[in-house]
Amino acid sequence: MSKVKSHKSPIRQAQGDPESIEGSKVKIDIDYVTKLANLNLTEKEKKTFEPQLEEILGYISKLSEVNTDKVEPIGHITGQENVTREDEAKPSLNQDEALTNAPKIYNGFFEVEAIFEENSPE
Repeated sequence: MSKVKSHKSPIRQAQGDPESIEGSKVKIDIDYVTKLANLNLTEKEKKTFEPQLEEILGYISKLSEVNTDKVEPIGHITGQENVTREDEAKPSLNQDEALTNAPKIYNGFFEVEAIFEENSPE
C-alpha cells in the first residue's frame, strides 16, 4: 500500500487578535503560497500581498458564521441537468493547417516549454 504524503496548509490561525474573526485572525504562510503558485515575488511584494490575502480569507471565513440549518444544499440554480448535444463530426483544420502559426513544431506536433518539474522530496 502506498503512503499518502500530507501537505502543510498555507493558512494558520493567530490567536488573540482583537480585530479578528471569532477571536482568531487568518495568517498566511506567504512563502509556501508563492511556492505553490510558482510565483517569484520580491520581499516588498510579499509584504504587500500577505496582509491582502489574509484580509480576503478573513472575509471569506465570515461565511462560517451564517446559519444555514434550513437551507437546502444546491449545486446550481438553473435546474438544468445533463445538457448535451449530439457529437457530430464537422470539417476542421488538417495537421499542417493547425501547425501553420505554431512558434515551434516537433515531429508534426506543437512543441512547448516544459511546465512540470521534478522536485526532490522535502
